[in-house]
Amino acid sequence: MWPRVIVSLLIAASASAPAFSADPVSGEKVFKRCLACHTVGEDAKPGVGPVLNGLLGRKAGTYPGFKYTEANKNSGLVWDEATLANYLKNPRAAIPGTSMTFLGIKKDEEIEDLIAYLKRFGPDGKPPP
Repeated sequence: MWPRVIVSLLIAASASAPAFSADPVSGEKVFKRCLACHTVGEDAKPGVGPVLNGLLGRKAGTYPGFKYTEANKNSGLVWDEATLANYLKNPRAAIPGTSMTFLGIKKDEEIEDLIAYLKRFGPDGKPPP
C-alpha cells in the first residue's frame, strides 16, 4: 500500500510542478523591452519609469524621487512574484489609471525569467548576499 501512495504523490507533485525553471539570463534579454523606461543596477536612475532595484517587497508607487500616478500610489499593491506577474501581463488592467503604456508580456516563461532577473538586484542595485 505505501509504495502506491508514494508513487501517487510523486506523480501528483510532478504534474503540478512548472515545466521550466526561471532563468535570469533569459530574463535579462526580456528586460531589454523595459530599458526604454526602466533601469536596474548600482548606477540606475529614474527615467520615464522608476528604477526597478529591490522591486520585490516594495509597495507600488513608492520609489524615492519618481513621480507616480495617483492610481499607482493608491493601488495598495506590494510587489511579490504573483502580483508582478499579473501586472506584467497587462499593466493597465492590473492598475487602472497607470501611466505605463507597455502592452504586457503574454508568455508566462518570459515573465518568470524577467522576475528571476529582477530578483538579482537589491535596493542598492547590488545582488543580494
